[in-house]
Amino acid sequence: MDLVRPYGFDRTLFYAVLVLLTLGVVMVFSTSGVLASEKYHQPFHFLFQQAAGSVLGLALIIGLLPLKRPLYENAALVNVFLAAVVGLLVLCFAMPTVAGTNRWVILGGLHFQPSEFAKVAVILHLAWFVDRKRAKIREARQIILPLGILSLVAILILREPDFGTGVLVFVLGLIVLFIGGMKIKHLSGLILVAAPVLTVFLLSAPYRIERLMGFLAPGQAGADVTFQVEQSKLALGAGGLFGVDFGRSTQKLYFLPCAHTDFIFAIIGEEFGLLGTVLILGLFLLVVYRGLAISRKAPSLQSQLIAAGLSLHLGIQAFLNMTVVLGLGPCKGVPLPLVSFGRSSLLTNLLAVGILLHISQRQRSLRPKP
Repeated sequence: MDLVRPYGFDRTLFYAVLVLLTLGVVMVFSTSGVLASEKYHQPFHFLFQQAAGSVLGLALIIGLLPLKRPLYENAALVNVFLAAVVGLLVLCFAMPTVAGTNRWVILGGLHFQPSEFAKVAVILHLAWFVDRKRAKIREARQIILPLGILSLVAILILREPDFGTGVLVFVLGLIVLFIGGMKIKHLSGLILVAAPVLTVFLLSAPYRIERLMGFLAPGQAGADVTFQVEQSKLALGAGGLFGVDFGRSTQKLYFLPCAHTDFIFAIIGEEFGLLGTVLILGLFLLVVYRGLAISRKAPSLQSQLIAAGLSLHLGIQAFLNMTVVLGLGPCKGVPLPLVSFGRSSLLTNLLAVGILLHISQRQRSLRPKP
């Protein structure tokens, strides 16, 4: 049994996350004030929601830190968590559609997206599985069961439909299996099998084809297809080096759709300029670096895989969001972690941070400080 020194966590990671969280609350208010006033007659509506989610997420972290036993490594809890997420993903299809999708579970006044929790659930389950089968994980037959579970989760998300999140969950699962010892030839074979399946899902919806063509051939796509990305680029260009100042963005005034969610990075660039976007990028690089450092020093294979998976989960999401905002990739509907508005995403990401910080306590108790 490894020892845990309560609150001996990685301070650098915690402070980087705290800065991102604070910037997120501030920018959600800046980007949503006008929208909230017109829709809810309350300019602070989205601010209160984001602040409440941040407080709840921080409370979750504070609750995790003093625990002596790593609950995220408990086989029963990990598998029950995954089963609950799968059940909720199925339940989504019995819920009323929202904007033509079945991504939400609506219970009374509670609204949340199970697909967000699926990211963490898959990482925890596969890390547990690899640790349990570490001696045989290089055998093809040993990875059939985890791949079946991973595929089930990914397909349920793809069917909502949520192509970006479904692909992200599948990729994160493959990364955990590969880091855990899966042979590269097995990984290559899986990619070859998955590619045509994902292509069918991609081409099954006309709007996805339009988004793809809008990225590959923007000059030939309709103005309505490229409008969002073009407005995003205008926002970034208007910000220049130092920005137009906090609250003075014009693109958030109904010119740029989803300004407080998927395209909040563009408004940060407009109001705080290139320096603001570089700061955000630097903070995410720091989060990933510290997370991978925690993984390298973790006391068990399972915690190493969990830390690596959760770190890359945050980093890949941030990278995908930024590429869309910069016009370097087709629109995917992936929010900027810890910054974009969205309580399900916020709580999931803070849960991931809490687990990372708890793992960092365990490795520090077993090794001298660097």
